[in-house]
Amino acid sequence: MQTYTKLQNWALLILRLIVAAIFGYAAYAKFGLWSATPAGMPALMVNLMKFLAIVEPLGALALIVGFLTRWAARGLFIIMVGAILIMQFIMHVGFSTMAGPGWNFPLVVLGGCLALMAFGAGSMSMDAKQGRE
Repeated sequence: MQTYTKLQNWALLILRLIVAAIFGYAAYAKFGLWSATPAGMPALMVNLMKFLAIVEPLGALALIVGFLTRWAARGLFIIMVGAILIMQFIMHVGFSTMAGPGWNFPLVVLGGCLALMAFGAGSMSMDAKQGRE
């Protein structure tokens, strides 16, 4: 079992909450696709967005309470890799653009997921309370 300092435990809790908030908001933004489909959006993309509207808040909830944190972070990491690949190779969005965000923000979130995969949830989590940390 890894022992962390009190500051490290607080840092992991804050990181979990920040990453969870980002994914929770992203999922909330996708809920509109359940009632109305944007014109011209391919069915595959609509179905992908609906799927993400389900799994992103589940991953966010797992991070908030620190339940199966490494697995939740791994799933959210995969989502961010997919987001970066879609932005770069399908939408042709650069790392950073003058007109709006590029894939630099998803890269930072991916880094947060990587840190949670590597270090776990810390002592302020259900994982630690159940002896998984």
